[in-house]
Amino acid sequence: MNQQHYNLLKQGIDTWNTWREEYPDVHPDFSSANFNDANLRYANLSNADLNRAYFMYADLNHAILSNANLSNAILAHAELHHTFLIGADLSNAILAHTFLIGADFRDANLSNTNFDNANFSNTTLGTAYLSHTVFAQNDLSTTKGLSEILHLDYSLIELHTVKLPQDGSALRFLRGAGVPDEWIDFYRSTMMHPIQYHSCFISYSSSDEVLAKRLHADLQDEGVRCWFAPHDMQPGQIIHECIDQAIQMQDKLLLILSEGSVKSGWVSYEVKTALNREIRQQRDILFPIRIDDAVFESTANWATSLVNQRHIGDFREWTNPKHYQQVFKRLLRDLKAQT
Repeated sequence: MNQQHYNLLKQGIDTWNTWREEYPDVHPDFSSANFNDANLRYANLSNADLNRAYFMYADLNHAILSNANLSNAILAHAELHHTFLIGADLSNAILAHTFLIGADFRDANLSNTNFDNANFSNTTLGTAYLSHTVFAQNDLSTTKGLSEILHLDYSLIELHTVKLPQDGSALRFLRGAGVPDEWIDFYRSTMMHPIQYHSCFISYSSSDEVLAKRLHADLQDEGVRCWFAPHDMQPGQIIHECIDQAIQMQDKLLLILSEGSVKSGWVSYEVKTALNREIRQQRDILFPIRIDDAVFESTANWATSLVNQRHIGDFREWTNPKHYQQVFKRLLRDLKAQT
């Protein structure tokens, strides 16, 4: 620990923050320092070395700890409301019974971090790194970015005491954390509400795989269970039967129309199969979306029928986040209207 840095911080947060503004390139050294019960509210401790420091019952609300080294630190019972921990190293740190309301852990290293009984209300965990991280007695239902967490290895999750969001992000979090499938199924059946929308068969060309995967992930997060079917699979009786069975088992067929998929022989078969089911069951099953104008240029009978009789979702600008969200919400509304 640098005693000069420590003495300067003890003079008050305003004095300390002013000094940090004057010397932004200095990396303060508070390794093994004792900050138990300290008032560090709004303190700028970014890039500080806080390895093995003690913060029990400390007030770190609104503090800036971005890129700080907090490895092996003890933060039990501390308050970190709206604290910035972006890029911080919290490996092997203890945050048991810590208040993390609104804290931001993006890009933080949370390997071997103990979060037993920590309060995660509106906490951001997206793009944090997890490995052997401990979760017990936690309510993660309002935690942000569970689907974006980067799992380097399995984590330790006490399933019967951890509350997760009621959507697909919970299942993705559990899978990423290495929870066995049978335990995930048990959690889903006992802790989560029933699926909100009908399941969906996603039909696409491998050239459109990026969009298909994004739709799959976003639909799963909204409670829509999906089945993948790339158009350009090698034809054969077994695959043909698999496709047919999958279409018959799913309630909806989401068809991604593009230059690649429109040229595929699978599209005609899948469209006809879905339309035949619509006639028999007297309900909408086929939900086409497009990422280019190929379907309008096709002379195939099924394409002409779709263009003349169906609303085709316009995902041509799906790489634009704002446009994607708009058309994705429309797609969800269409699915919901048919349930």
